[in-house]
Amino acid sequence: MKKYFLAILLVLGSMFFVPQVSADCVGQYGQYGSPCQSYSIVVDKMVGKPGTSNDYNSYEYVDNLSVSDPRFKPDQVVFFKVKIKNTSTTKLSGMEVRDTVPAYLEPLEGPGDYNSATREVVWNAGDFDVDQEKSFYLKMKVSPQASLPSDKGLFCITNFVKASSANAYDDDRSQLCIEKQVVSAKKVPSAGPEMGLFLFTGELFALGTGLFINYKLNKNK
Repeated sequence: MKKYFLAILLVLGSMFFVPQVSADCVGQYGQYGSPCQSYSIVVDKMVGKPGTSNDYNSYEYVDNLSVSDPRFKPDQVVFFKVKIKNTSTTKLSGMEVRDTVPAYLEPLEGPGDYNSATREVVWNAGDFDVDQEKSFYLKMKVSPQASLPSDKGLFCITNFVKASSANAYDDDRSQLCIEKQVVSAKKVPSAGPEMGLFLFTGELFALGTGLFINYKLNKNK
C-alpha cells in the first residue's frame, strides 16, 4: 500500500514541476523560444613583412616571420595589424585591447595610450555587433644597434595582444626576427710595390748620408 501511495505522490509532483531554463537558452520551446546565446571573439595578430614604406596599407601582413623569412634591421620600422571579430550571437560592448610591446621594439603610433612601466598599448575598441570585425594598426621601431644584445647576431621576438569584454576573451601573438648589422673592421693599408720601393730608397738615402758624414769627420781630424 505504501508503494502505491509513493507512486501517486511522484506523479502528482511531476505535474507541478517546471524545469528551470537559462534565460540565454530556451530553445526547447521550438519556434516560439529564443535561440541560445553565445559569447565569443576571434583575435588575429599579424606583422608586416619588412619594407621601406611608411604606409601601413602597402605592407603584406602574415601571422609570423621566422629566421628563414625577411628580417628586420636596427632602427627599422615595424607595422602590426590586429583584427578582432565578434563571433557571438549577440552584441558585445566595451571591448578593451592590450598589446604588449616586446623588448627591442619601441611604439611610435597607434590607438590608445602606451604605458612604459608595463610596456602595454591599451585602447577601447568600442562595441561590436554580431559578425562585426575591426582592424587596428600599430607602428613600432627596432632599437638601435648599440641597444641590441651583444651576444646575438640574429634573434626573434614575440608580440602579444589580448582583447576582452564582459562576456568574451581571446588573444594571439606574432613573431618577427631581428638581424644585427655586421660592422666591418678598418682596412689596414697594404704595402704594395710602390711602398716597398719608397722605403728602400729612403733606407739608401739614410745610409748614404751616414757614410758622407762619417767621411767628413775623418777628413777633418
